[in-house]
Amino acid sequence: MPGPVGGRGSGMRILVLGGTVFLGHAVAAEAVRRGHDVICAARGTSGGIPDGATLAPVDRDQGLGALAGERFDAVVDVARNYRWVREALHVLSAKAGHWTFVSTINAYADTRTTRQSTDAPLQEPITDSDDVSTPESYGGVKVACENAVRAEVGDRAFVLRPGLITGPNDTSDRFGYWPARLARGGRVLVPDERDHPAQHADVRDLANWILDAAANGSTGTFDGSSPVMPLGTLLKEIAEAVAPPGTELVAVPPEDLTEAGVQPWMGPKSLPLWLPQSWQGLVSRDISPSLDAGLRIRPIAETALATLETERELGLDRERRAGLTPAEEAELLANLPHRTW
Repeated sequence: MPGPVGGRGSGMRILVLGGTVFLGHAVAAEAVRRGHDVICAARGTSGGIPDGATLAPVDRDQGLGALAGERFDAVVDVARNYRWVREALHVLSAKAGHWTFVSTINAYADTRTTRQSTDAPLQEPITDSDDVSTPESYGGVKVACENAVRAEVGDRAFVLRPGLITGPNDTSDRFGYWPARLARGGRVLVPDERDHPAQHADVRDLANWILDAAANGSTGTFDGSSPVMPLGTLLKEIAEAVAPPGTELVAVPPEDLTEAGVQPWMGPKSLPLWLPQSWQGLVSRDISPSLDAGLRIRPIAETALATLETERELGLDRERRAGLTPAEEAELLANLPHRTW
C-alpha cells in the first residue's frame, strides 16, 4: 500500500468521514485552521474539501479498505447509514483515538415533554434499513449507529445529538428563511406564539466543540443545541441584526395559519422554527450538561449575519425548501387576523 494518507503538519491527525458539506466541512476547516493534519474521506462529488485538507477518495458503499492500517488521533463520522458506520468502526477503530459520532435530536422518542436530557427514552434502533425519510426512521438509524460506536470504541466515544444546525453554508432554509426575509423589511408574518421554545446551534460552534473534545479527550453523550429561548426573542434578535428600520413583525394566530394550509417547520408554504406542541420537546432540551462539557453558543446576531451572507450567495429569490413566498405571505396578511408584536 502507498504511504500514509496526509502527513502534512503538526497537531493531531484527524480523519473526517465526509468533510465536503456543512458540519463535516466546518469541522475539517476548523481543524485545518488549528494546525491539524486533516484527511477527508469522501467521494468528492458533493462539494470540495477545505483548503489545507487532504482528500482520500472513497465511496462508502464500496467500503473503506483504502484506509485500512492508517492511524488517526481522532475520527469524526456524521453518517446516517448503519452499514457505513459499522464498516468504519471495523476498519478504523483499532488504530483510532478519540471517536466522534454525530447523531441527531431525532434519536429521542418523546417529542412532547420539555426540559428532557440525554437519559430520555430513545427511538427503537433500526439496523436493517437505510431509510431516513421520516424523523422516526432517521432517529432509529442514528440510535443504531450510536449503539455500534459505543460497543466498539467504548470510553473513546463522543456522541453528539444536534438539533437544528444553523449558520454559514446551511442550505436547508429552516433557519435561513428568517434572516433572508427580515433583511427585506416591511411587514413580516410570524406565528403568534411568542413563547414557543426555540433552540439551534451554529455549525461553527459544534465544529469547535467537536475539536475541543478530541483535543481534551472528552467523551460521553450530549445534546448539541443552544439554551432554550422564546421564539419571539429569537426572531427579534435576528431582526435587530439584519432588518432595515421600520420592519414589523406581524403575528397571525397558529390556528388560522393551520386552517390556511401553512405548514410548520419546513416544506412548501411553511413557517420555519414553528412546531406543533407535540414536537416542541425537541426544541426545549436541557442542555446544561453540554454547557458544562464545553459547548459555547455565539450570539444570535453573529449566526444571523453569517446565514444571510450564505442566503445572498444562494440567491434570495430562489425557490426555497422552506418558508413563504412573497405572494403567499401577502395573501395571508390580507386575509387572516393579525397583530403587531
